[in-house]
Amino acid sequence: MKTDPETFILANTEIMAPPHVAEVRLHLASEAHGLWLKTEEELEEIGLPPPFWAFAWAGGQGLSRHLLDHPDLVAGKRVLDFASGSGLVAIAAMKAGAASVLAVDIDPWAETAVRLNAVLNGVKVSFASADIIGAARAADIYLAGDVFYDRGFAERLIPWFAALAAKGAEILVGDPGRAYCPRERMEKLATYQVPVTRALEDSEVKSTTVWRFS
Repeated sequence: MKTDPETFILANTEIMAPPHVAEVRLHLASEAHGLWLKTEEELEEIGLPPPFWAFAWAGGQGLSRHLLDHPDLVAGKRVLDFASGSGLVAIAAMKAGAASVLAVDIDPWAETAVRLNAVLNGVKVSFASADIIGAARAADIYLAGDVFYDRGFAERLIPWFAALAAKGAEILVGDPGRAYCPRERMEKLATYQVPVTRALEDSEVKSTTVWRFS
């Protein structure tokens, strides 16, 4: 890497609680840092992939809120947080009493973000930097916040989620109305009104639904 991830994250984020999950503190990019507004060329110059880990996305906030309000969903279970980003959902699952949580993300910067954020919240979260789509069941419950934003990605996820569910895994999804969310395949559990950063979304509040994939 051209830039040390930990040094960069500490210098370009602030410790904040996501608006809908006050129990969790994260190293997040404030609007003052303008991290999301950097061009692809600027990001490439410092060796930084798009910094999804620097923001608390609506799907993750809604899913985290639901876990903290309904800890029985994860208590005592082996949990996998898919496309973990900042680790928000993984941390919420640990706070809700999960036996263990594995955060998975293909972005190598997410590993540092998850580690720093887990320490900040006094929880232990394991991490794997791998593309696990299609892998055999490895947890009791899979968590996925805001993953249906791209058609191609959704087309890969849906059959994998279906295969995991067929093997007895529970899959919970937090989604703020993304175009490729397979609502016909899921059961609605709850809906939350989640404040978001206007620089990233088309509104200041996103109606976010927590679904159980079936």
